[in-house]
Amino acid sequence: MISRTGFLRGIAVAVGLAVAVGMAQESPVAENPQPGLRVVEGGSVPVSAVAAPRSGAYWPGWLGPRRDGWVSDFRPPKRWPTTLTKSWQVKVGTGYGSPLVAGNRVYQHARQGGDEVLWCFDLATGKTRWRQSYPAPFKIGGGGEYHGKGPKSSPVMADGRIFTMGITGKLIAWDAASGKRLWSRDYDARFKKSHPYWGASTSPIVDEKRVIVHFGTDERGTLVALDVATGKEIWSQGKDGPSYSSPLLVDIQGVRQVVEWNHRALTGVESRTGKFLWEYPFPHVGSDQNMPTPAFHEGRVLLGGENRGILGLEPRRKDGAWSVKVLWHQKKVALDMSSAVVNGELLYGFSHYNKGRLFCLDIKTGQVLWQGPGRTGRNVMFLSVPGHVVALIDNGQLQVVSANRKSFQPKATYRVAAGGTWAPPVLLGDGVLVKDRDTLTLWSLASTTSGAR
Repeated sequence: MISRTGFLRGIAVAVGLAVAVGMAQESPVAENPQPGLRVVEGGSVPVSAVAAPRSGAYWPGWLGPRRDGWVSDFRPPKRWPTTLTKSWQVKVGTGYGSPLVAGNRVYQHARQGGDEVLWCFDLATGKTRWRQSYPAPFKIGGGGEYHGKGPKSSPVMADGRIFTMGITGKLIAWDAASGKRLWSRDYDARFKKSHPYWGASTSPIVDEKRVIVHFGTDERGTLVALDVATGKEIWSQGKDGPSYSSPLLVDIQGVRQVVEWNHRALTGVESRTGKFLWEYPFPHVGSDQNMPTPAFHEGRVLLGGENRGILGLEPRRKDGAWSVKVLWHQKKVALDMSSAVVNGELLYGFSHYNKGRLFCLDIKTGQVLWQGPGRTGRNVMFLSVPGHVVALIDNGQLQVVSANRKSFQPKATYRVAAGGTWAPPVLLGDGVLVKDRDTLTLWSLASTTSGAR
């Protein structure tokens, strides 16, 4: 049985179901005007192609292009502004999926009533380009009612397509330009359901012509690669059920592989063929869930679990045989729902001990170098930029912290929502996109008038 503590969990945090609906006439409702807020009126805008990604405007999925939270095009200001200005805000619905950005477009997967919805907005104005919806009935498991019916997975974009993983574990491919539904796939026939107890939270990832995701229940499932154009299965691997974590694509000793933490173990699978390479057992135990996405740095996998500390692991290959060496295992801090990020040679994360504390850890030794104050919150979504870590706390505060090994040094704190900020933020060259309980907001970093604390 899974305890109630569990689903302050299924974040994570990149779908669908039934038949897609065509262009909707309904548009998002703008929030009440506030200082610095541009009120928008929706309405479909006909388009023919997605603008090519430009510098500072490309964020294709969960934790960015390399799934590591690193915002390569962002240049931190010499002095952070005292306040942020709200550029626009639209009501999109509930859910924890990351916004996606490509050129002048923003995409958001969400839920409105009994439907899951995929939105496309103009980045500059917040105006609706298109909206697609489809029925997504779902009964949340006991203990997870607080977090609602998702979606909890983050979509991923590649080669003009968007792939959404709905709360029921159905993957849908969409044309990013028009919103046309291209194909859908689930594994209900094989596993009766395509999701674990609290719904699908794992975010799909794309490698060349393969979209890779884990289907199944807590008890059984499989990691699969599907053809991005057709949804046809290319390979499937294993019999373990999915967790609430998401896979990585990394190169280890010259082998391109999917590193994934499933319900039972951390595994390495060759991306091209689906060949099993290695594993490190680290199972879901009782109410302790497998939720954070592992971090990867210079051949090492950094794996943290609820009430189980953080491990430094190194997959190795010798004479064609793979093994996993445990470099260190510290238990001073642990990762519940929040995924940690790397900045330099340090790991920054959020331990659920002491009712939530930010921490910094030395990747080479596993030593915890510092911790922030306790009672910070229940969850944090991180991004990493030169010299800083950006932390979106679930209470609606966006905090900029100095990336250093000496002490906890907050540089700026902004109020970007009243609360409910469980979805990952997206940091642009001059602004930040924040999804709260049911709205998506673009905050400007360029102005210093109104809107934040």
